[in-house]
Amino acid sequence: MIISSVRTTVFDVDGTLCFDGRTIDGRIRAAIESCERAGHHLVFASARPVRDLLPVLGGAFPAATLIGGNGSLVSVGGEVRARAAFEPGDLGKLLIEADRYRAGYLADGPWDYAYTGPAGHPVLGRVDQGRLARRVELAGLARVVKFLVVEATDMPALAEAGRVLGMTVHHHLDEAIIDFAPGTTNKWEALTSLGIDRYDAFGNDINDLDLLRHAHHSVRVGAHPALDGIARVTVAPDPGAVAAEISRLAAALR
Repeated sequence: MIISSVRTTVFDVDGTLCFDGRTIDGRIRAAIESCERAGHHLVFASARPVRDLLPVLGGAFPAATLIGGNGSLVSVGGEVRARAAFEPGDLGKLLIEADRYRAGYLADGPWDYAYTGPAGHPVLGRVDQGRLARRVELAGLARVVKFLVVEATDMPALAEAGRVLGMTVHHHLDEAIIDFAPGTTNKWEALTSLGIDRYDAFGNDINDLDLLRHAHHSVRVGAHPALDGIARVTVAPDPGAVAAEISRLAAALR
């Protein structure tokens, strides 16, 4: 567990720090390093599983805490553990709904994954970039911590079916995907489970809403309407603008 009195900055990754699905701009990396030197503990909190965060970070910030799968996975000191997973009965109900709407999906276990979507879907460019895992059949995953639908005949109806089942559902209209997580799992809930209750945060999407809402200082990257009135500061989704805001925060802490 992280000591809550330690200064903490939490970063979403895709659309906040990473704009090509693969790398973090050198200006942003340098700004984060300055934040770390200013005494902040770093947390990277992503919809990606921890497996897919590691290649984007490229070995940088080894002391950072990682939150993956929108809160269902955490890595502290390099040890990955599943905080939340779908109960078999709940997953079975979700699969019935997925079959009803002929859904293609990416299902993540704590490390390995299963995929039934189209071979050319853009999401595959972000999956297991480091060749660290195995692609298996769904039955080969002992636990499922995240279920991402990449195509379906009726995406809104499938998203609503997941909500009725009591799952955390993020329907990303811009990417035409639906992200299902078990129960009430989210990034902020995972953060508080680690004993972190005072932090600064950067995010860009609806799955960052609670993370930004509860932050001491919150920065929205881009203009997602779901975050209107939530973040204190909004910056352009541009590496230079993001790096400047991180550097400004770091300078304020010296």
